[in-house]
Amino acid sequence: MKALVVDDSRAMRAILGRMLREAGYDVAEASNGREALEVFRASGAPSLLLVDWNMPEMNGLDLVRAVRGELGERDVSIMMVTTEIETAQVVRALAAGANEYLMKPFTREGLLEKLRILGAVAG
Repeated sequence: MKALVVDDSRAMRAILGRMLREAGYDVAEASNGREALEVFRASGAPSLLLVDWNMPEMNGLDLVRAVRGELGERDVSIMMVTTEIETAQVVRALAAGANEYLMKPFTREGLLEKLRILGAVAG
């Protein structure tokens, strides 16, 4: 299973990457949406994409739209992992094609629960 973690915070990429590796994922990282699209196009679609909303160059919402524009609803589960907590923002992300939404700060258990909802981890 491949995952791509997209966040402009190196620390957040490290935290999410570690948690995903412990869950059995091969993890790649990108620091913004534009870089994520380059990784995505060069190495193929991951089965899981974790995306921050607020990033330079291309934000998470635009990335979700771009990925869904290329792949549609198949092959990749997308989870927004962000500090954006307003209901309107959650609705916008889901309407753009995100499958789940995890608010920062989060716990390991919270992330794993969202992955279970997506069918992206066992148990």
